[in-house]
Amino acid sequence: MDLRAPLGRVRGLGSAKSGTHHFWVQRVTAIALIPLSLWFIYAVLSLVGADHATVSSWLQSPINAVLMILLLLATFHHLQLGLQVVIEDYIHGEGTKIASLMILKGGSLVLAVAGTFAVLKVAFGG
Repeated sequence: MDLRAPLGRVRGLGSAKSGTHHFWVQRVTAIALIPLSLWFIYAVLSLVGADHATVSSWLQSPINAVLMILLLLATFHHLQLGLQVVIEDYIHGEGTKIASLMILKGGSLVLAVAGTFAVLKVAFGG
């Protein structure tokens, strides 16, 4: 027994349309954040008491720079996905919802790009 509407069966979409994709991307970013967060916590604890030059040198390592960028991108994408669900569920005015989603997506993008730029600037000695 199929409970989808006829148009949904033709298009192959459920009632939420892209909900499954959103669900899986959020889960994938959550799983990616586990080892990245553990690496970051270990790195920060190992750098406690280090001076600026030591931390800069640490971030100039290609592995550390790439892992830091991956952590930033996964964190901000996961944040955006989670807050998008909250906005869609709890903000009922269509204009406010669209504006909130645009601010959320734009803000997440700006912060991810700024963080990535900062890591690259330190990594390449700028």
